[in-house]
Amino acid sequence: MKDGKKPNPNTVHPISGYDTEIYVKPTLKNPNITVGDFTYIADSDFESHVTHHYEWNGDRLIIGKFCQIAAGIEFVMNGANHQMNAVTTFPFYTLEGWDMESPAKADLPLKGDTVVGNDVWIGQNAVILPGVHIGDGAIIGANSVVGSDVDPYTIVVGNPAKVLRKRFDDEMIGLLLKFRWWDKTVDEINALIPILTCSNLGKVKQEIKKRLG
Repeated sequence: MKDGKKPNPNTVHPISGYDTEIYVKPTLKNPNITVGDFTYIADSDFESHVTHHYEWNGDRLIIGKFCQIAAGIEFVMNGANHQMNAVTTFPFYTLEGWDMESPAKADLPLKGDTVVGNDVWIGQNAVILPGVHIGDGAIIGANSVVGSDVDPYTIVVGNPAKVLRKRFDDEMIGLLLKFRWWDKTVDEINALIPILTCSNLGKVKQEIKKRLG
C-alpha cells in the first residue's frame, strides 16, 4: 500500500494536510442521507450541498461508492417544490401569520428519493434536482442541471442536461455493471487498479471477461 497506509473509508481527510477534500461517509449526520465508501467531495462540508431537505417529506439522498463530487455541487431535494395544482404556488403554510395548513402530500409534486450510483463523477457547480436517478459510472458535466434520470456510463452536459454520449459500447457497459468492481475488497480493488486505469479498452474488456468466467 502506498505510504504504508491502507485505504480507510472512515478517514475524513484522505489527503494529508489538505482539508478541502473529504470522504463523505464518516461526516454524515442526517439519517436520510446515505453515502457509500470512498465517495469524496472537493469541500469540507458535504451536507451544506444538500438543500431543501426537510424531515417531513421523508425523501432520501442515496449515493454509492467511489463517487467523485466537485466543488459547488447542489443536491436540491423535494422540499424545494411548491404546490402546482392550485391557482397560486405561494407556500402560505410555511410562513408565519397565514391561515393555511400544510397541503396533502398528494398535492405536492414530490419526486421521491434522489439516487446516485457508484463511480459517478459530478462536475463543478452541477445541480441535481429532486428524484433523479443517476446510473453507475455516469459523468455529469460542470454547471449541468440534471432533472431527469441518467443511464449508467453516460455523459450528460448542459441546462437542462442532455446526453452527450455513452462512455463505452454496450458490451463493455454490460460487463462493468456485472463486474461491479466497487463492491470488491480494498485489496482486490488495489490489485485491479492496472485494469481499472488502463486506456486500452479492448484489453480491459478481455481481462474483465476472464475474471467473470
